[in-house]
Amino acid sequence: MTPEERDAIARAKERLDRLDFYPRPVDIRRVRIFHTPWLFKIPGFRRFTGYEFGPLILIKRPLSQTSDDLIVHELCHVWQSQHRHIRMWVSYLYQGYRNNPHEVQARAAARLTRSDPSVAGASRTRP
Repeated sequence: MTPEERDAIARAKERLDRLDFYPRPVDIRRVRIFHTPWLFKIPGFRRFTGYEFGPLILIKRPLSQTSDDLIVHELCHVWQSQHRHIRMWVSYLYQGYRNNPHEVQARAAARLTRSDPSVAGASRTRP
């Protein structure tokens, strides 16, 4: 793991630790970030810039060009997966993507934990 990757994960965890979405904080011991631009060329993945797969966060752009908000969003999915793995994955089959409660929560996690208070201002959301 590179120092840049370790720092990005630590910053995202610090932000998520401010939230009370789940009984236990996100466990980052196995979390890794991989730059996988080829994945985002596959139909079905083209619209994404990041993707969570268990403890793996896959990103379209190099980490140095990836926002902390995206890492927080994807690490929130890791957290969700740690608490309700099957329920989370199945929810995409019957609830779709955009308004899926797990997506809504991950977007809220990034928004609520930004250092700029003018962009926060929403309630905490549990799926």
